[in-house]
Amino acid sequence: MVKSRHFDFKVVKKHAKELRCNMTNSEKQLWRELRNRKLSGYKFLRQHPIAYKSNYEGLNYFIADFYCDLKKAVIELDGPIHETTTEYDEFRDSEMEFLGIHVLRLKNDALLNMKETLKKIETFLNSIPEIK
Repeated sequence: MVKSRHFDFKVVKKHAKELRCNMTNSEKQLWRELRNRKLSGYKFLRQHPIAYKSNYEGLNYFIADFYCDLKKAVIELDGPIHETTTEYDEFRDSEMEFLGIHVLRLKNDALLNMKETLKKIETFLNSIPEIK
């Protein structure tokens, strides 16, 4: 009998909290624009854990940069490290899409034109039907 890995939510919460305390400059910049329902009234959570079922090790999780529960949408900021993690990013996106979560990836450079970036996020969110 194979022993299944125990999914410890306290560990997940601690990891998310550490990421919130150590956000990148780009994440901080975008968070200032998204927090407190500033973008068309949409509520966002930052560094939000998303659990998924793995075929090999029971439950696993991702930490999404920004999550909007109303639209089941994730906004991911991609810095230079993502140039070497394309396969993993595609895996994450497909797992989230399987869970019914919509994903928008933005390069950090997009924040240089914040007005345009916020419009892109708003258009993305408005294109997703509300879940009833």
